[in-house]
Amino acid sequence: MTMEASVVGKKRNNVVVLGNSIARKKRCIKRTKQYKKPTMSMTLQKLFTSCKQVFKGPGTIPNSLEVQNLRHILDNMNPEDLGLSTALLFFKSGGVTAGTPSITYTTVCKTQNFSMCLFFLPPSAVIPLHNHPGMTVFSKLLLGSMHIKSYDWVDSDMATSSQLRLAKLKADNVFTAPCNTSVLYPTSGGNIHAFTALTPCALLDVIGPPYSKEDGRDCSYYRDFPCSVSIDSAVDEALERKNWWNMSSKPCCPMDEALEALEGKDVYGLLEEIEMPKDLKMEGIEYLGPQIIEEAAV
Repeated sequence: MTMEASVVGKKRNNVVVLGNSIARKKRCIKRTKQYKKPTMSMTLQKLFTSCKQVFKGPGTIPNSLEVQNLRHILDNMNPEDLGLSTALLFFKSGGVTAGTPSITYTTVCKTQNFSMCLFFLPPSAVIPLHNHPGMTVFSKLLLGSMHIKSYDWVDSDMATSSQLRLAKLKADNVFTAPCNTSVLYPTSGGNIHAFTALTPCALLDVIGPPYSKEDGRDCSYYRDFPCSVSIDSAVDEALERKNWWNMSSKPCCPMDEALEALEGKDVYGLLEEIEMPKDLKMEGIEYLGPQIIEEAAV
């Protein structure tokens, strides 16, 4: 499933409103104010122009100077550059709603070489562990506080189950806006990551190249089983935790318990590929923020 299509699902007339009510876009345009009046954003336009120069298509990775330049633009980006404001009701909502929170998603722009995507996560909403095959991703938290966990695959000849693969934990931290942009690469930087919103959050992802099932860049989901400091003992230890997970009726996550005991040490885990979680709710909505001028085809 791709994060941009299959996960989000078909665009619906019913939208999750970031303003004051739930409304149908076509019937209640004036009541569905998710953004400020769409004016041109020089910063957003600069980001788009830089992305055209940085992302050169499948099989390519931006060099260090290109990463630095793009990161600089994103680091200095404000919510207002995308028409967002903390005054919106979405960012003032408090507490955790009953059931699984729905995540709202909109595409700022998409070309053959890259895409810009905005995610709106209410408190306690989770985008589970998922990968970015062959992609370089810049993630900029614009509003809110979010926990990010990420892994990279470990090259190893160790025998494991066909459903399990060894990975090294790269990040397990809370980020609060404004904060620096995080960057992941096809094989490093935490290519497999998960987001958990602690408060209402707005996250901008710049992805190159974008997801494409037809081109072999589909999105896979994972469940993790942690282990400790030695790769030699990683598989046995993680398998024990996997068995504990399968037999336990506890609602807590074994990863969290393991990390408490392994603070400050290298942490590995076995990742098990799973189907897209049935309780993952993502709604695609129309982007109504500042528009981008495409001076030339990409």
